[in-house]
Amino acid sequence: MKKKLFAIIGNPIAHSLSPILHKYWFKKYNINADYTLLSAEEKDLKDIVKRIRDGELNGINVTLPYKQKIISLVDKVINDAHHTNSVNTIYLDETNSIVGENTDVFGIQAAYLKELNDAENKKALVIGAGGVSPSVIFSLEKSKIKNISIINRTHDKSLFLKKKFSYLNVLKWNLLKEKIKEFDVIINATSLGLKNKNDFEFNFEGVKSNAIYIDTIYNPLVTKSVKYLKGKNIKTFNGLDMLIYQGQKSFYLWNKVNPEIDNELIDLLISKLK
Repeated sequence: MKKKLFAIIGNPIAHSLSPILHKYWFKKYNINADYTLLSAEEKDLKDIVKRIRDGELNGINVTLPYKQKIISLVDKVINDAHHTNSVNTIYLDETNSIVGENTDVFGIQAAYLKELNDAENKKALVIGAGGVSPSVIFSLEKSKIKNISIINRTHDKSLFLKKKFSYLNVLKWNLLKEKIKEFDVIINATSLGLKNKNDFEFNFEGVKSNAIYIDTIYNPLVTKSVKYLKGKNIKTFNGLDMLIYQGQKSFYLWNKVNPEIDNELIDLLISKLK
């Protein structure tokens, strides 16, 4: 049987742990497949999608900055991808249609929100209006949180997302330090804090003692903001669990196997971040 080939596309892409994640599961379930990194420019997207149609690639994950840009190149967008206008998983279905799906929403819910108590009365703040933000917003909506605000350094990007999610409260960036004390769930959906990137210009003082802070970044595992809030005994999460759960769903869509998330896998991923 021909070896299957999967890939993740984005730019930059070298930091991604997705190949390690999927190769671990390929080995565990005796699937003859490989998974690679594809650093791509926007002009390359059409040819990459064509490789799926031609059978050269069996599926791809999509990361920044192409989760919206690739939509025009697939045949149909389904489920959470339809609601978010954001695609991170692509495959060829039984009708030979190229399908765009979103597993980030599942990843966020499974990793952080499935056990959230009294969600309807929580106030949530999404920091950032980039590629993962629609998935973050929709995951909060699906978790029954009704009061959702967004704040972004470029205000127009927040307003653009409000066209998709009309219930959003849009805040101006200069109010972040002042307003952050009002929220029960805070999610960093920016690249601020990513390894070798800029970080936040303040240290999150004023966050409620019973708030939850979620950082979608997993490299480093402990960002400056997570370290500060942990020191204040505030419940924090990094982006590793989201990576694993969204990958679990992508793996199922491609291989019709629901892979186990075990301690050996988690330890392996963490070891790659040290």
